[in-house]
Amino acid sequence: HLVQSGGGLVQPGGSLRLSCAASGFVFSSYTMSWYRQTPGKEREAVAVITPTGDITNYSTSVKGRFTIAKDNDKNTVSLQMNSLRPEDTAVYYCRAEGYLTYWGQGTQVTVSS
Repeated sequence: HLVQSGGGLVQPGGSLRLSCAASGFVFSSYTMSWYRQTPGKEREAVAVITPTGDITNYSTSVKGRFTIAKDNDKNTVSLQMNSLRPEDTAVYYCRAEGYLTYWGQGTQVTVSS
């Protein structure tokens, strides 16, 4: 399964780092993603990384500000979020996609002064 850590309250322009620790499956074979969701809206993908970690992709709204990284030795994926904006406020989820799909428990990120 997936256990998330990080998140919290930050001022606009600040930074946060989310982490997701995986267990119970072959992490190195899974594509990992970060999603976010706000009330009344569908969950949206913001970053994805291939199983080997060599290719990443980002939504237009976060490109250039967020960085996803995957460590297949430690079975972790992270999301470094810089230059945060109020519109980045959401519950963030990590997701593992491969033979099965797993979701983290979600963590709140609030960007506010």
